[in-house]
Amino acid sequence: MSQDKIDMLQRALAREKAARKQAEKILENKSAELYDAKQKLEKSYSELETLLNKTDSQLQGVFENIVDAYVIIDLTGNVLKMNDAAVGLLGFEDSNQDFNLIEMVHPNELERVAESFKYLFNNGTLTDFNVIIITRKKEEKLVHINASIIYDNGSPVAAQGIVRDVTELKTLEIQKEKLLKKLEKSNDELQEYAHIVSHDLKSPLRSIDALVNWIKDDNKDKLDEVSLQNFKLIETTLEKMEQLISDVLSYSSVGTNESEKVNVNLDEVITDLIEIMYKPDHVTVEVLNKLPTLRGDKTKLQQLFQNLISNAIKFIDKEKGFVKINVENLQTHYQFSIADNGMGIEKKFHDKIFKIFHSLNKSKDSTGIGLSIVKKIIDLHEGEIWLESEPGKGTTFFFTLKK
Repeated sequence: MSQDKIDMLQRALAREKAARKQAEKILENKSAELYDAKQKLEKSYSELETLLNKTDSQLQGVFENIVDAYVIIDLTGNVLKMNDAAVGLLGFEDSNQDFNLIEMVHPNELERVAESFKYLFNNGTLTDFNVIIITRKKEEKLVHINASIIYDNGSPVAAQGIVRDVTELKTLEIQKEKLLKKLEKSNDELQEYAHIVSHDLKSPLRSIDALVNWIKDDNKDKLDEVSLQNFKLIETTLEKMEQLISDVLSYSSVGTNESEKVNVNLDEVITDLIEIMYKPDHVTVEVLNKLPTLRGDKTKLQQLFQNLISNAIKFIDKEKGFVKINVENLQTHYQFSIADNGMGIEKKFHDKIFKIFHSLNKSKDSTGIGLSIVKKIIDLHEGEIWLESEPGKGTTFFFTLKK
């Protein structure tokens, strides 16, 4: 073999060795990278496994500690899993007993339940479904159910539901309805009785008044000044008693009836009131801004404003008096104010004046029922009333009415 061929073979061998070393180095680097990647994957897997175990433990805690009964069933109604609350509700000893929920449905409810299952499978959820069941302890219960389908790769495999015992709640609702009907009947009877009593009480008062007038007419030349004054006191007392009976009837008649509620334009109501109400020449009544329209009983709202405005006018003792009506738009209510520059009311009477028969001024025009009626009307319109006042300077009544 010639020297040239030997040299060529040696160069080829050298290149092959160099290439092999380079390949080994590359392979060594890749192996190191793969080892690092493997270590990272193992670490990530370990962390993920720990997280999954932790999450599963948390979910198990939620499952066991949820207040309401929680049940998982297969697509035919067989119970796969339930929590302790479900065990107690359904009357079992433990959660390992095999049974089908359909077996617990009241016979009269089977058709409805079949329809509800169909709806659940077609729509994926079922909400606010009430059904009567018979527990393993033979107790009849009304339960409220919210359920949803569990899917695996898009296919329904089971259903889960929250079941709540509403038997007692339903019983309370029935009792409440009976009590409301009874109360409504009692209120109707009370109003009817108030009208009858009002008529029966007013009749003898009018008879007494007529007799007093006959006696005065028959003896007008024989009665002295003292006797005439006494007769005048009798007539005043009779008038006050009749007014008191009328006011009591008005108070007892203030009730709520949704059918009587309409949209009431208070701007028009107050404008009409101011025109027809008695106002002395030295008193002005002013509406400071446009009043709103709200839903309520028009007659009662008119009575409310009439009582407060006439009250303000009645107790103005200044040479120039004023009554100012204002309104403020709140989030859920309107806040009204009726201010005057009258006599004012001492702080200690602020709460008492809204109680029936409590009047600060014992005049023949006041029976102490007006502000009680005002408060009752405001209560019916879901509002509140209060006042700010300073003796000798005036009073402002504030009240709210629901929009």
